[in-house]
Amino acid sequence: MPELRRDPVTGRWLIVATDRALRPADFARERVVTKGQGFCPFCPGHESRTPPEVLAYRPTGGPNQPGWTLRVVPDKFPALRVEGDLERHGEGIYDRMNGIGAHEVVIESPEHQLTMSNLPEKRVEDVFWAFRDRIQDLKKDHRLRYILVFKNHGEAAGATLEHPHSQLIALPIIPKRVVEEMEGSRRYYELRERCVYCDMLRQEADTGTRVVLETDHFLAICPYAARFPFEVWILPRRHRSHFEQADIPTIENLGWLMRAVLRKIDKVLEQPPFNFNLHTAPVQEPEMPHYHWHLELIPKLTRVAGFEWGSGFYINPTPPEEAAKHLREAGLL
Repeated sequence: MPELRRDPVTGRWLIVATDRALRPADFARERVVTKGQGFCPFCPGHESRTPPEVLAYRPTGGPNQPGWTLRVVPDKFPALRVEGDLERHGEGIYDRMNGIGAHEVVIESPEHQLTMSNLPEKRVEDVFWAFRDRIQDLKKDHRLRYILVFKNHGEAAGATLEHPHSQLIALPIIPKRVVEEMEGSRRYYELRERCVYCDMLRQEADTGTRVVLETDHFLAICPYAARFPFEVWILPRRHRSHFEQADIPTIENLGWLMRAVLRKIDKVLEQPPFNFNLHTAPVQEPEMPHYHWHLELIPKLTRVAGFEWGSGFYINPTPPEEAAKHLREAGLL
């Protein structure tokens, strides 16, 4: 029988269609294939075709030259811009402000054909170091309240370029979904005097039915109230609200774990498009005892349609316990 499940953080309800219980082979999906055709502005030798880099890791060469292993550049067509003032004002019942912020691209590798799942382990780790470095730099601008880090892999997930990259957008407001998470976790903390994510870690580790992979520093799970089939959350065992406060062992292990989880997803789901988002506390806020940074990874296997838009409910055709079992049994590749 189908189940209604409630997310313990946001209070959001969703439907798990247990009578469908779709297996990996049941999804009609688009496999991501890198064609490598045509001009790519992110490839080495084309540095002049991007805005000047704001960060680079390179063993050789000078700024904006080949020899790099990772580059961060402003987006050529940014959603928001650093220059200017916010100029908040209202028009009757409507509020608006200037589009102040930052929009940057993390070019994850000089090799066009690679994906995050087949990058060398240290290169995946470096992607997270770049996220951390850029957040720490951008948060110095006190106009910026939230820094959203995300990756679109594959055309169906919103990627417009094949070359392995992720993005970072700094905002002068806190996104609604982040506010919902913080308010929900605050209510839980006020009631129980514990972090809901820390409790989730303990319960999931004890039961094991939704665990995909675990290390000394992280637990990767298919969450109890998963919105999408094969959705995976990566939760750090150590409580911290801000990702940019993560220490060296945590970032090192995160590179290994992310690569391992993506390889499992590639094996079980045959290289699907996916998105991931880094959920972290607002950059101008102090450490929060009730909030816990984490990563949410979502393979693109289903479409959000009229029922979801109209109700706010998601329908997940694969119970997270089944999804975790398939991923767990894929082994380490």
